Amino acid sequence: MMLRKLALAGVVSLMGSSAFAACAFENTTEVKMLSAGFEAWKAVSDAMAECGNVQAELDQEFRTKQPAAFEANPSLYHIGGVSNGTITPLLNAGTIRPLDDLVAKYGQHLQPNQLIKIDGKIMAIAMMVNTQHLMYREDILADLGIDTPTTWDEVYAAAAKIKEAGVVDVPLGATMKSGWNLAQEFVNMHPGHGGKFFNADNTPAVNSDEGMAALATLKAALEFTDPEVLVSDSTYVQQQFQQGKIAMANLWASRGGAMDDEAESQVVGKVKMAAAPMAIEGGAPATTLWWDGIVIASNISDEEADAAFRVAMEGMDEEMVKANNAAAIWLIKGYEPGPLAQGAIATATANPPAPAYPSTTRMGLMHTALGNELPAFLTGDRDAAATLVAIEEAYVTSAKEAGVLE
Repeated sequence: MMLRKLALAGVVSLMGSSAFAACAFENTTEVKMLSAGFEAWKAVSDAMAECGNVQAELDQEFRTKQPAAFEANPSLYHIGGVSNGTITPLLNAGTIRPLDDLVAKYGQHLQPNQLIKIDGKIMAIAMMVNTQHLMYREDILADLGIDTPTTWDEVYAAAAKIKEAGVVDVPLGATMKSGWNLAQEFVNMHPGHGGKFFNADNTPAVNSDEGMAALATLKAALEFTDPEVLVSDSTYVQQQFQQGKIAMANLWASRGGAMDDEAESQVVGKVKMAAAPMAIEGGAPATTLWWDGIVIASNISDEEADAAFRVAMEGMDEEMVKANNAAAIWLIKGYEPGPLAQGAIATATANPPAPAYPSTTRMGLMHTALGNELPAFLTGDRDAAATLVAIEEAYVTSAKEAGVLE
């Protein structure tokens, strides 16, 4: 099956009233959505657009744009595409509305695990689960006699052999773009080494032996990655794979379908999936589990919210899943796991399993501190010990401002 083409950052999809053949109703109310730009959101937004009067902005910088856009009155968007890592600012600001009434009216087909409840109220509808997992060129590993890596030490050993063989531009892709992406790599690696982020009193706990080990594991990747790795996000790594430039990456499962898109990939059938590598032997996969789904803005009329939710349900139905089965690990009825989902399933069912990303205010503050302070370590401008001190100081400052710490 030919997969729909990936929507890259900033792409806007516009569909007029002539395109609602597969929609159960004709939408006459303008509906705008802002979400991430990966393939699953493209599939959902295309299905929504079949109802007419839908404008979907698919932008990899969505997480920085959503808070202010939803605080506007009226909100600049009706629907937000979020994850358990990006919903927190919207919850804290009160800019998204409870969905219980709309679920009762239009959500009879939803599965129980799609209903994301906060303080007893349905605040989001999940459409898929996502995680970073190991994606690798099966042909390259087989040609060089390399077993599928299960730990980061094995990943780097494999990368050394691939680098020596010179069969790709660089052995390893990495989502280490300064800011959110790089922070997420530490969020993966620190618990993978057995570390914790906070003490019981909300003070930071990353300045530890586990924090030092996490930094060392991250920095070890630089020997095998693109020199421009500090501008490398998920789209960058996906394209490296598709163009045959890399052999391995710990990349989001939502990017897997693009590997076999004959319209844009040169490695169709060659990229396989495995569980995210462990940081320590016998530990959990060094990654986190996420859900992605939709929220509805508070600062819009009830009539607009009704139309937006109804359109969203058309975009997240069984018909869409059957047409885009390989685009995600869907939570929606009709999904049949295929080979591209095996790495994420192995990650989620490992013993011990990868933890869910902790979507809390304090974690949001820690994530920002990590994103701001880690680049200096990777560029060599600051050593590991000073980096961990800087992270904790940045977190404490913001946590006091936010009332998380006294």
